[in-house]
Amino acid sequence: MARLHGLDRLVIPVDISVIIPVYNEVKALAALYRELTDVLGGLEKSAEIFFIDDGSRDGSSAVLDELAHSDARVQVLHLRRNYGQTAAIMAGFQHCTGDVIIPMDADGQNDPADIPRLLNKVSEGFDVVSGWRINRDDRFSRRLASMVANRLISSLLGVPLHDYGCTLKAYRREVIEDVRLYGEMHRFIPIYAAWEGARVTELPVTHHPRLHGKSKYGFSRISRVFLDLVILYFIDRALDRPMQFFGKLGLAFWGLAFLTLGWAVVLKLGYGVTLIQTPLPLLAATIGLSGVLFILLGLIAEVLTRIYFETRGKPPYKIERVSQHSAVARPTVAARRW
Repeated sequence: MARLHGLDRLVIPVDISVIIPVYNEVKALAALYRELTDVLGGLEKSAEIFFIDDGSRDGSSAVLDELAHSDARVQVLHLRRNYGQTAAIMAGFQHCTGDVIIPMDADGQNDPADIPRLLNKVSEGFDVVSGWRINRDDRFSRRLASMVANRLISSLLGVPLHDYGCTLKAYRREVIEDVRLYGEMHRFIPIYAAWEGARVTELPVTHHPRLHGKSKYGFSRISRVFLDLVILYFIDRALDRPMQFFGKLGLAFWGLAFLTLGWAVVLKLGYGVTLIQTPLPLLAATIGLSGVLFILLGLIAEVLTRIYFETRGKPPYKIERVSQHSAVARPTVAARRW
């Protein structure tokens, strides 16, 4: 018996972990389990099925417990309340044991038959294989919003994927074991992995219509996803150099303030409009003060960043491998230091 992330249970490492967040999907679970076990039974790899009950109130918890008691491959983690899909996936990542981790939805819209194809792609040397629902069975409004969001994310963050919202993906454990998720960040996991040097690709997958329950997604999530995208854009551009980010904004505001004040002077000298008659001087002062605030914010962020990197106990990089002569057996400088 081993203790894993605060839970006492027998830890047996496996080749594949399928993690499935569940929130009020009682009618879909039996069919999903049958299809999933049929697929995993045909693989020549050890596997576990890790359900995360995200505070279900429709009887899903009892069904999941029955599956766990009848099948040694099934593990169920019951969360105390509904924390959301991102938190549930994070819990699955932290408690599963597979070398390859495959998250998927519990509503039956992802097809377990695609799992062998994802694994074959991983075996080609990719670290992340993202599902792409080419023939997506959803309303046109959802497909349109998803298409716009995917293009925006790809253009801003530089990881060209067509379908960030598809839960069905395959990850090598080593590229996501340090990822910490919050908000609606689960859809951006391939971006986190790419920042760690992962080889990312995508694969067309099947998307079935929802037969039971109702969708947990609505227009209310658009604002949260957009704000998470802003956070990721900042992390990508300025996490280790915030002064460069905020400093450029401050300088831009100072330049705009100078131009605004210059135009006020032109109006006074060329058109006889006094500085009292136009709001431009006040506007220039406000813009200039905003520039000062951005500079000060950059200084504070720079100090906090320095403290973080100097005290967290590990370097801001990861080594994939070291090449050296076979007769040489010595630790690297980084290994000795950290």
